[in-house]
Amino acid sequence: MTSSLAFLKGHGTENDFVIIPDPDNALDLPAPAVARLCDRRAGLGADGILHVVRSAAHPEAKAMAGEAEWFMDYRNSDGSIAEMCGNGVRVFARYLQHAGHVEPGDLAVATRGGIKQVHLHKDGSVTVSMGRALLPAGEVTVSVGDRSWPARNVNMGNPHAVAFVDTLDDAGDLYAPPPFTPAAAYPDGVNVEFVADRGPRHVAMRVHERGSGETRSCGTGACAVAVATARRDGADPAVTGEPVTYTVDVLGGTLTITETPDGSVEMTGPAVIVAAGEFDPAWLTETAFG
Repeated sequence: MTSSLAFLKGHGTENDFVIIPDPDNALDLPAPAVARLCDRRAGLGADGILHVVRSAAHPEAKAMAGEAEWFMDYRNSDGSIAEMCGNGVRVFARYLQHAGHVEPGDLAVATRGGIKQVHLHKDGSVTVSMGRALLPAGEVTVSVGDRSWPARNVNMGNPHAVAFVDTLDDAGDLYAPPPFTPAAAYPDGVNVEFVADRGPRHVAMRVHERGSGETRSCGTGACAVAVATARRDGADPAVTGEPVTYTVDVLGGTLTITETPDGSVEMTGPAVIVAAGEFDPAWLTETAFG
């Protein structure tokens, strides 16, 4: 058990995270302790945890250490492990710069969803190459109350169901995960995005993230939304040879998503470090954290 543990708090379009630097992967992060830490009344409050580990020190990332020095070990607010978090990658990269590990410019970040190429801009924004969107075949339906919508199945390293609605109010309160069918489509759960048009190549979204509930923003979700909207609009960069860019409004701000002719998806948005501190040793002992 550690007697002292540093943390930082950051956010990307109000998708907020507790950042825990642990280069040597010395910490144990039990799910109940993570959930309590993310609790907005009993803990610091966050949508998730960014556990900062050197790739060479983490068994899930050792194979990526030659290309990416740092591994983003991401945890949802319920303590579950996630493959990727788009807003989290931006904040993770901003932390590395804040801590003096990297300079503005290009870097690679290892995640469970693969290696992500990141560019830290001097104006504070961050661009992440999110990889290629996969569009699995099959019909999916999501529901809220007695209403249902067809949803586009998009995988950005994690699964998304994108439903187009007349107004974002159609999504209801999003306290609980929206039911989906067929159940076999997402055996490990799914992030559900509800999307409304705002103008030419401009949409707004709300999202229920698996393991976290409704959040103010979801980077992978915004990417999934942009790709699904492009296909709905008849745009496919692989066919036209021209990149397609969408503005995606989330509750916490705005993200710019570009899909390129080679199929890769790039996301640009802000990343902010808000505060730094140390956990109280008694709290660490009580929660078996660390």
